[in-house]
Amino acid sequence: MHTLVARFALELAVVVCGALVMAFEIIGSRIVAPYIGTSTYIWTSLIGVILAALSLGYWIGGRFADRRPDVKILASAIFLAGGAVSLTVLVKDVVLSAIQGAGGRLEIRSIAAAVILFAPASVLLGFVTPYAVKLRTLSLADSGKTVGRLYALSTVGSIAGTFAAGFFLIPFVGSTRTLYLIAASLFVVSLMLAPFALTKLNLALLIVFVFGTAGSEMMAYYLRTVHNLIDLDTEYSRVQIYEAVHTETGRPYRAIATDPYFAQSAMYLDDNSPVFEYVKFFGLVDHVKPDSKRVLMIGGAGYTVPREYLKYHPDSRMDVVEIDPKMTDLAREYFKLHEDSRLTIFHQDGRVFLNQAPPNTYDAVFVDAFGSLFSIPFQLTTIEAVRRIHDSLNENGVVIANIGSALSGHGSRFLRAEFTTYRQIFSDVQLFKARPDKPDESLQNVILVACKKACVNRGPADLRTTALLNSAVQLEPGVAVLSDDLAPVEFYNAVGMSSLDK
Repeated sequence: MHTLVARFALELAVVVCGALVMAFEIIGSRIVAPYIGTSTYIWTSLIGVILAALSLGYWIGGRFADRRPDVKILASAIFLAGGAVSLTVLVKDVVLSAIQGAGGRLEIRSIAAAVILFAPASVLLGFVTPYAVKLRTLSLADSGKTVGRLYALSTVGSIAGTFAAGFFLIPFVGSTRTLYLIAASLFVVSLMLAPFALTKLNLALLIVFVFGTAGSEMMAYYLRTVHNLIDLDTEYSRVQIYEAVHTETGRPYRAIATDPYFAQSAMYLDDNSPVFEYVKFFGLVDHVKPDSKRVLMIGGAGYTVPREYLKYHPDSRMDVVEIDPKMTDLAREYFKLHEDSRLTIFHQDGRVFLNQAPPNTYDAVFVDAFGSLFSIPFQLTTIEAVRRIHDSLNENGVVIANIGSALSGHGSRFLRAEFTTYRQIFSDVQLFKARPDKPDESLQNVILVACKKACVNRGPADLRTTALLNSAVQLEPGVAVLSDDLAPVEFYNAVGMSSLDK
């Protein structure tokens, strides 16, 4: 077996390094998520920077191979790559905190994060295949066959690494611990190619690996035990659950977040009531559609809205569509979600559910789904999606949607686009500020209420409802309707956030 490994050591190195570079790229999105989100801007930066780094590595590897074709140099490059990944583990939180605090446009921040944390190791991994080709090429007569075989093996490794990262490593190992595994695997591959030499550089790289791994685990333990921070990866996002004291009320609360800017759900620990003011506005359904018995909720997260709605509407039923099954498990464990015969949960993308929903089924539809950048996932914002919501409602049906946006300035572009889109389909569309004390130019929760017919006040207007109704705001449309073909949701929100940093 040892002889077989030695015979095909170069091929194994090419396959493994091809797998690790793709796993490294995919894990990168989860590493930066708590600091700058997981939008298409992040993916664009990671893919672009890593491709550029690989190209540079190919070029350097080819030049070095022609000058000094020595397997020890290849082993050293792979060992250095392991050290670079270890350095990423060691400094990622410091670097990303600095980038987050620096402000500026999201595009610049995401590129900077990708260059600093992921480019060095990617250059060294790009070095591997062209150098291995040179070592394996015996003559010009078989050079084409050698090049084709090794690049094919590298690509096969990349495919395997992609599936392994997405289907296994992220949901079951976690993003940070996968970085440990990548670094350790690179060290092992290096040792497979050439004996370990105890140089100052190699010793320093191993020390960085040990300190990075130990420091990361100690910090995670400290945050978990002292600050009750739970940080984990699911199939769809990186989730953090934490406890804090509310600055305005002085009450302790627990929150769940998948975005670095805002929490998705939060509840007070003393009575399990919701922290965020916007939750109250879903109660407007009692005013415009008081006879609601069947409600669809798109977006579960901590299941705050379903819990509150069913508590005060014992005769109603609610279907909740939450794309991430792990979020439901976390809601049961940390946010008092209990089994209820009136509650049916579907683990599915909200738009896919709407596409299949039978017409005239629901009295009301609640939308409280968020991706990155405090924005609704684009596929739920378009005129095609709004039409599906409209069709799923029965006569006099109403939709209430929680939207993250400013009400004026650059940060309001998404809200104006969504308002325009809803007005194309629904007869009556109204907007409410969840926090009337917030300046219009600041990012905040804005509640959209849209009715198939007029939003007539059919229910009793008690003091609480009157206060909610008095939060109504006016907004001029004027931004193009969002469609499946063109919905620059993340662009609108990124521009808005950049303007708020100034």
